[in-house]
Amino acid sequence: MISDKLQLRPRYGEVDQMGYVYHANYVTYCHQARNELLRKIGIDEIILENKQIILPVISFEINYKKPAHFDELITIKTIIKEMPKVRFMFEFEIKNEMNMVLSTAKSTVVFVDSKSRLPKNMPDFIKNILKKEFKVRKNEYHYSQ
Repeated sequence: MISDKLQLRPRYGEVDQMGYVYHANYVTYCHQARNELLRKIGIDEIILENKQIILPVISFEINYKKPAHFDELITIKTIIKEMPKVRFMFEFEIKNEMNMVLSTAKSTVVFVDSKSRLPKNMPDFIKNILKKEFKVRKNEYHYSQ
């Protein structure tokens, strides 16, 4: 399993009239958290763009449990549980400062050639990075027990 955490504070313009973070903003937060995880392991959007790879979202599912509020520190945990092939799946857990789950989400993207716009298998360079990360994090898990 590969995971990472991103913290942010919702801005004033991201809340609705009830004082809650507007529901569609959670999609943006998850997208940002996914990109940060990928960037940290060496798969940032510039590298993908230079290799003519895009990752369009083909599904996004979210369950809202409690609302987030303006300026409240929230943590988005992004999880990759399995090695992708053509589809690349991410899970998210959003918590507030009191460690209460605000929402959970799942997102699936697909590897696509940016010129032909056709789906493709996961490129080898990404497979190599992910294999290494799964191995490193598995070893870290075993050592921490």
